[in-house]
Amino acid sequence: METNALVLFDIDGTLLRRAGPHHRQALEDAVERVTGRAATTEGIPVAGMLDGQILRLMMEAAGVSRAEIGKHLPAIMEKAQGLYARRCPDLRGKVCPGVRMVLSRLARRGVPVGLVTGNLSRIAWRKMGNAGLEGHFRFGAFAEQGRTRAALIRKAVREARQAGWIGRGALITMVGDHPNDILAARAAGVRSLAVGTGVVALDALREHAPDLLVEDLRALDYRWLVTN
Repeated sequence: METNALVLFDIDGTLLRRAGPHHRQALEDAVERVTGRAATTEGIPVAGMLDGQILRLMMEAAGVSRAEIGKHLPAIMEKAQGLYARRCPDLRGKVCPGVRMVLSRLARRGVPVGLVTGNLSRIAWRKMGNAGLEGHFRFGAFAEQGRTRAALIRKAVREARQAGWIGRGALITMVGDHPNDILAARAAGVRSLAVGTGVVALDALREHAPDLLVEDLRALDYRWLVTN
């Protein structure tokens, strides 16, 4: 069977769920420590967004000027990652159903697997480490590396090709739990697998016409990820 495939995974709602308030709190605390201004994620629809987008919206709502946001954002991102790295809890019990099974089967087939996530890089890798999943992922594309999720998918695909893991005709799939994952996959020219383990209902995901929709990864025949 064809094995020239690449599978990219979102994190929150896709690999992990109910991971706790630590991520949001790290973003809020980072803004205050760097700028001296209190900002909150309250009222911001953070699901499916990149951390950079969330931070910008938080600061705009707190009355921070665009110039000041641009000036401080790199330092805020760095501070948030340090805070989260120290605070992240044990996440082994927060892994979504079917995730370990699918990752293990992909590993046995030698399929390269990467992260494409709205998380900042150190936050993403700490989550994976504390969930016991880090060893499954060769690489990733993260919030500080692009302004859109589609741009992150394209970056991940380029990196996989440059590393020689996949050829030009590779079957590439983005796995996510949010309409933004489906739309980004379509914009980047890759397949989308939507899972109902996040905050978005299956019917709402279905409206965006993913290539495949499953309630959770237990319902997936993993061969769909590696064969045309």
